[in-house]
Amino acid sequence: MPRKGSVPKRDVLPDPIHNSKLVTKLINKIMLDGKRGTAQRILYSAFDLVQERSGREAVEVFEEAIDNIMPVLEVKARRVWWF
Repeated sequence: MPRKGSVPKRDVLPDPIHNSKLVTKLINKIMLDGKRGTAQRILYSAFDLVQERSGREAVEVFEEAIDNIMPVLEVKARRVWWF
């Protein structure tokens, strides 16, 4: 926690090939020890396989998969006090 106030959030730049911020976030999650090129190579080869097998655009399939696993409803916890 910084002593001089809050730190501004960094904006994620979109992916240079697919122009998607979601793809960049996935590359950052795959990346180990700062090896961004290796992570990009892995993801782009996986996208090529998805595009070959499904016949659809790989980014569309990826975004659809993310939408399918995203929760529709958020449940907030509430404490109940008993006397």
